[in-house]
Amino acid sequence: MAPEAPLLATIVAALVLAFVLGAAANRLRVPPIVGYLLAGVAVGPWTPGFVADQGIAAQLAEIGVILLMFGVGLHFSLKDLLSVRSIAVPGAVLHIAVSSLLGWLLGRAFGWDDSAALVFGLALSVASTVVVLRALTDRHVLETERARIAVGWTLVEDVVMILTLVLLPAFVQLAAGGEASAGDAVAVQGVAPAVALTVAKVAGFVALMLVVGRRLIPLLLHAIAYTGNRELFRLAVLAIALGVAYGAAALFDVSFALGAFFAGMILAESELSQQAAQESLPLRDAFAVLFFVSVGMLVDPMIVVRQPLQVLAVVALIVPVKAVLAYAIVRAFRYDRTTAMTLAVSRAQIGEFSFILAGLGVSLGVLPPEGRDLILAGAILSIVVNPALFGLAERRIAAAQTRAAADVALAPPLAQTTMSGHAVVVGFGRVGSLAAQTLREHGEPVLIVEDNDELAANARAQGFTVLSGNAARPEVLAAANLAGAGWLLVAIPNAFEAGQVVLQARTANPRLPIIARAHSDAEVDHLTGLGANHTIMGEREIALGMVSYIDALRLAAGTSD
Repeated sequence: MAPEAPLLATIVAALVLAFVLGAAANRLRVPPIVGYLLAGVAVGPWTPGFVADQGIAAQLAEIGVILLMFGVGLHFSLKDLLSVRSIAVPGAVLHIAVSSLLGWLLGRAFGWDDSAALVFGLALSVASTVVVLRALTDRHVLETERARIAVGWTLVEDVVMILTLVLLPAFVQLAAGGEASAGDAVAVQGVAPAVALTVAKVAGFVALMLVVGRRLIPLLLHAIAYTGNRELFRLAVLAIALGVAYGAAALFDVSFALGAFFAGMILAESELSQQAAQESLPLRDAFAVLFFVSVGMLVDPMIVVRQPLQVLAVVALIVPVKAVLAYAIVRAFRYDRTTAMTLAVSRAQIGEFSFILAGLGVSLGVLPPEGRDLILAGAILSIVVNPALFGLAERRIAAAQTRAAADVALAPPLAQTTMSGHAVVVGFGRVGSLAAQTLREHGEPVLIVEDNDELAANARAQGFTVLSGNAARPEVLAAANLAGAGWLLVAIPNAFEAGQVVLQARTANPRLPIIARAHSDAEVDHLTGLGANHTIMGEREIALGMVSYIDALRLAAGTSD
């Protein structure tokens, strides 16, 4: 049946093997991604037995990239994106330039010419969008500033790679030299128009989305939502994500990922964005798995046996060297170590654009097949170790935050607020700002505690009293006058940081009512165990709210009788 139904055979084999090997990896306390990659190797052309269709697998993986970027866009806004441009744009460009130079030197050490070494270096310079977003999402840090910088950095890399793919054929012709200078002159003259055309297309797509898409997409989704048909609403969400991404690629030569991200970001301004995110989640996860399987299918595992030193050199450049480089760049821009560590581990792998660029280089006769194999081997090995690096970085970040909370002597003295009977809201993100505004509408005095300068400034601009600092530090909470406060709302998304705040607050005032937010039952138990009186998990509160509304209707009906 496989030859007659390659699509079905590829999907079934990929998902079944990914499930089996992913579950085995999880049982062995290894990230399931390792199992997904090994599933790809098992159904790839380099191992005996069934061979899945690589072309179909790659297209299915592209759907996963589209849905994942669409989901990320739903949690972003244009303001979020612009807020990190001062680090994301120069940081990404500088990182690509230095990484490409180091890759070029490595390619020259392998005995390749300048063109092959340059393509090789460029392929090693960019990170996988899917891997970065999967890691940030799994750790519930997507709403933090460091995650916004990581996503913005990734999008800049995508734009640079789009330009590279467009310009590479012209530069190959230019570098070929040889026959006549007239041919080179034509190539030179063709580079500038190609750059201008590509930039114009990207700008045209962005303008179209901001002017037309910003009105049309939410309007369309609202119209479908009013029908009350959930199946049709889910279909509308998928149609918007896939349709915009494909249209962006077909009409503007913009990557699927970039098109889908803008579609999600535009839709994020609608109140239906959370529902749209939930409806696309199951397919997003399934197709993200297919992405990792498709990566595994590309890899010839024997490259590790044939050229172990070269593979080791490539992995060393991708993982520790690129990580240290990203860390140094972020610190040079005066960001803290937490942000620098997140950016460092997010850059310590390569992915989809690396494969595309390597394939184009081989097809143009610039990059030897050996270079493509080394790029693919480096990709799979870096993707395998990246979850462990993220876990290590998060533990280091958590330890640093714990030390900062315990080391009161290093903190500058803070003047204690004169407010009393007030509600202390920790975090002025989406949840915290909404809670603070609602409390103020109800006549409650509100004090905001926020360590992000931009969010703190935003809170002050809205007329709130703001205490700048990390709420996990006892002196910050002391300055918030918890002894005289009426409530504490911990609205930050990171469970570890929230736990530290709850623990410190409970120590400062054993009788203070503390309300926190969580994303899972495990986080509810964690925060409750540290002293939170009530921990809110979105899905549970929605269900309770529905039941409470029914009870209220019944009570009203009984009263009227």
